[in-house]
Amino acid sequence: MEAMEERTSYVKPEEARKFAQGVLEGNGVPPGQARVVARCLVEADLRGVDTHGCNRLPSYMERIRQGVLEPDVQVQVEQITPVVSQIDGKNGFGFLTATLGMNSCIDMASTFGIGMCSIKRSNHFGMSASFVLQAARRGMMSLVFTNSSPALPVWGGMSKLMGVSPIACGAPGNEQGEGSSGHFCLDMAPSVAARGKVYKALRRGEKIPKDWALDKEGRQTDDPAAALEGVMLPMGGPKGSALAIMMDVFSGVLSGSAFAGEVTGPYDPSKPADVGHFLLAIKPDLFMDMGEFKARLQYLYDRVVGSDKMHGVERIYFPGELEQICAKKREATGIPWVQAEIDAMNAEADRVGAPRIVVQVDE
Repeated sequence: MEAMEERTSYVKPEEARKFAQGVLEGNGVPPGQARVVARCLVEADLRGVDTHGCNRLPSYMERIRQGVLEPDVQVQVEQITPVVSQIDGKNGFGFLTATLGMNSCIDMASTFGIGMCSIKRSNHFGMSASFVLQAARRGMMSLVFTNSSPALPVWGGMSKLMGVSPIACGAPGNEQGEGSSGHFCLDMAPSVAARGKVYKALRRGEKIPKDWALDKEGRQTDDPAAALEGVMLPMGGPKGSALAIMMDVFSGVLSGSAFAGEVTGPYDPSKPADVGHFLLAIKPDLFMDMGEFKARLQYLYDRVVGSDKMHGVERIYFPGELEQICAKKREATGIPWVQAEIDAMNAEADRVGAPRIVVQVDE
């Protein structure tokens, strides 16, 4: 399959947020909720996680049209213990339940040092880092888990059973200037590559590396369409497989949501997704003051990025640093989208009479 040469256009972040909010509101999402979803989508685009940004809007809107994602739900936090809460997502947007759940965790941790929230009957919540950063910006460490639709075999198997479910965690750091640690933010999938990258390659007519996935016959493939009919490959063999199972234990088994291969994918509009999430916030100044904590994190940062480099490596990066650099760049230059992506998103705007994407600069 030959890659298509397409012009890249750039869109200002505020225009992308305005566009996304217009499409969401046009599909029945209340303005306040639409702002939250749009903010999360554009944050993913800014950080270079294009697989979880505004390009997801067409699939989300199709799920609304098919009646398997509720555009307007009022969810509440149920307090189980002083440090544990639960949310029934009522089949609404995962962005909303996870944002509300992390706020609950932060509030509990502010008083008691730790807070945990389990979420059931939710949907895909985009980039896990959104909720890690939500906690870090309020001075909290965090864990963010979710389960997802089957895409990985368990180690030794060949059929889809586990999701490419990201494991994410973070800690607040110094944000001022070059050379500061920034927030520690780890957000990674247990597969060799996120499945969203395969969808992105399919949209753009590109090939994928052969070590990402197998086709339905169990052979390595560089064709994204064949990969989506087959299985993604876990990173590190049995280690990636075990991490995917762990996500199902904490997010699915514990919450009461779907698990064991029964979560419905965001591109499948046939039935509700029934995704589960697990969120945890920790107050980092439990054992020392915040200044000392951040100084220790800065020391770790300095040791990591200043360590001896292997041959051919120009710079070592701290987890989340590349995304932070990308966000600063895209805040200035705009978010890059190819024309096929812009056309697909504009089609959603046209369906509901919302404003189309305003392009800033053409390459």
